[in-house]
Amino acid sequence: MDYKIIVKDGESGRLDSYIASQTDISRSKIQALIKEGKVYLNGETAIAKIKVEPNDEITFTYIEETTLDVKATKMDLDIIYEDDDLIVIDKPKGLVTHPAVGNYDNTLVNGLKAYTEDLSSVGGEFRPGIVHRLDKDTSGLLVIAKNDRAHAFLADQLQDKTCYRKYYAIVKGVIEHDEGEIDAPIGRDKKDRQKMAICSDGKPAQTDFKVLKRFDDSTLLDVELKTGRTHQIRVHMKYIGHPVLNDPKYDPNHTFDDKGQYLHAYLLSFIHPITKERVTFESPMPAYMQEYIERRTK
Repeated sequence: MDYKIIVKDGESGRLDSYIASQTDISRSKIQALIKEGKVYLNGETAIAKIKVEPNDEITFTYIEETTLDVKATKMDLDIIYEDDDLIVIDKPKGLVTHPAVGNYDNTLVNGLKAYTEDLSSVGGEFRPGIVHRLDKDTSGLLVIAKNDRAHAFLADQLQDKTCYRKYYAIVKGVIEHDEGEIDAPIGRDKKDRQKMAICSDGKPAQTDFKVLKRFDDSTLLDVELKTGRTHQIRVHMKYIGHPVLNDPKYDPNHTFDDKGQYLHAYLLSFIHPITKERVTFESPMPAYMQEYIERRTK
């Protein structure tokens, strides 16, 4: 449901509290929406502690997840590791991580629900077990939490940057320097809410990269995420003038098929929530990227 709330004359207060007073949505759920950058105050991405004043316009979309039935759907899952607390999955290109508006079926979560009843509840009905996500057309490694204790421990590592994630990316153009660091804040695009953008009021975001191979009109990179913002690599690479190859969202005028961006999460390393030992998993470069490289190196 789409909400549009105009603050009435004589009223004010903290944003999350005010929305709660005007709707049937709990304050905790409102805070979660704000944290995800999905609440807008006068057209700008809002923060939880901001104070609203008369005539301010608040807009957001909220769907009560408990009213929706996320179905279990049997599917082949490429599980590369599993124990009593977590699962590491190699997600294929084209598979959505979890249900969302407009796509409630045939996601990884649907497959997970058919595979096991042991999934953390932290993410609610839509995101059971999901500690972090990959875009639909980004392939590679994801860790799934099977209980809330493991989920909290893994989420803390993402927050304090002790969970390492590396990607193979093929980007447009030839990058001349051998390595680089992109440090630019990312927030919701003010003109298109389906996209992210570099903006001064966005959340801190850092991406490091190294050149692995150069071609005539593109470059293969080894990319490491230092933070985990939505579409971070895709936004940062566009920002420096080298968008990810075949990216339909951030370089739509230069795509050559409908298979999506050339981006693969090949390495995932974290401290195990029970053993407290570091575990590292790797996924080989997928065929669609290997084939591109072979064509460019003949």
